[in-house]
Amino acid sequence: MPHRPSGPAAPSSAARHLTGNPIQYYRPQGSPDIRHLVDQGFQAFNASRLAEACHVYADKMLAPASDTTIGLTIAGALTPAGLGGCVIELMERGLVDFVISTGANLYHDLHYALNFTLHRGSPFLDDVALHADGVIRIYDVLFPAQVLLETDAYIRGFLTRQAFDGPISSAVLHYAVGQDLMARHPGCETHSVVACAAATGVPLYTSSPGDSSIGMNLAAHELLGGGGCLIDSNRDVNEVAAIILDGTRNGCLILGGGSPKNFYLQGQPTLWEIYGIPKGGNDYFVQITTDQAVWGGLSGATPSEAVSWGKINPGMLPDTVVTYCDSTIAFPILCEYVVSSEHSRRQPRRLMDRRGEMMAELARQARARRPT
Repeated sequence: MPHRPSGPAAPSSAARHLTGNPIQYYRPQGSPDIRHLVDQGFQAFNASRLAEACHVYADKMLAPASDTTIGLTIAGALTPAGLGGCVIELMERGLVDFVISTGANLYHDLHYALNFTLHRGSPFLDDVALHADGVIRIYDVLFPAQVLLETDAYIRGFLTRQAFDGPISSAVLHYAVGQDLMARHPGCETHSVVACAAATGVPLYTSSPGDSSIGMNLAAHELLGGGGCLIDSNRDVNEVAAIILDGTRNGCLILGGGSPKNFYLQGQPTLWEIYGIPKGGNDYFVQITTDQAVWGGLSGATPSEAVSWGKINPGMLPDTVVTYCDSTIAFPILCEYVVSSEHSRRQPRRLMDRRGEMMAELARQARARRPT
């Protein structure tokens, strides 16, 4: 049965805008029809690039012999669009080992964990009327402003209940939030990325902790005397580098681009450029983006360019692919394909449980190569 969202009723002034169906997290089931479409119908242009992405991920990155540590990066408003279910499916099956996301995706995921409702809508509405009636719009996703206030109240309550001993990585914060959600809302790990990550031991990082309503609530909690919950970006940088160092092979699945993409890919330069550790670059690279290289932004930077930075191993360019497509279209198709593949499950690596061990090894190797 799909998860049925519920939550506080919207005021009547807001309710008139919220007549669209609820947006629910879509969980891929491994459709043989999608597999047939990709293998037989996606034969040229960007359809062919998506087919290549499916094969690199399903046949190479997930092959047991490759022993690949897989990082997923998420930019854009994907959880409000219902794609959190795809991420949950990958985490439950052990097909993603760690995640780097914008804070906004994680904040909006909390709406689902708390059983609030987001609605299908239209991008062509009167935003002045929406504002007057207390309705928030993310393109064609609509929900009452009260959902924001209730989610903020949950975060503040969590911070009151949870004490941290000094600065922490963003993965530690999200792990604690996920545990709290499961304790207060049993079963929410089936419809919350944050809770599922805690349940499966998947480290969940955000590259810009202050750039979301989660960070806004952390700042308010400290300002109003509630005590500190300080996210230490140094720990995030080192933990991601330690995960990459630990991997036999490394591969990434990048949705969109932006800060999460760079935060992952800078892990290899952190090792060779900063610490002098010759780990080498990624072995596999799959990106779904609508950006192009000609604009000079990181979101459109190609795997070939990344070779010059040491982010991708030069000999692995045949195992890199960029699909120029909207992630809300291509990512569910890719997930359906992977879930129907031969390697649709792996033993979870539970990297969250091994952070201390991996950090100790990074420190050991870095100190051994420090110039005297």
